[in-house]
Amino acid sequence: MPVVTDVEVTALAINVTIPEELRWTDTRRGEEFQLTTLNVRLLPDGHLAAKAYGRPTGGGRGTYVSFRVPDKPELTALLSAAATRAAALWAAHTGPHRPGGRESADRGAG
Repeated sequence: MPVVTDVEVTALAINVTIPEELRWTDTRRGEEFQLTTLNVRLLPDGHLAAKAYGRPTGGGRGTYVSFRVPDKPELTALLSAAATRAAALWAAHTGPHRPGGRESADRGAG
């Protein structure tokens, strides 16, 4: 397999479920949302940026609206732990998934 060394990665992002005890509500356009998911991006300078997403508390799908993540120690710790976990998962990747290929059969999938 050829080695590729000149790769430009333009974005790294992960989605993280907010544990029940850390969830909060916010209002947008007159509708209240319970925030359940964080989208965390790794910025070029190595810092993390995050936005929160959720569902309307009144039910239904609602719209895909982002919310600011409050500056709370518990949420900062969640962001850091999620980034560390994602880094470990990325570092341990086993290459592209090839449906029906040998590695799929080895895992019992396919």
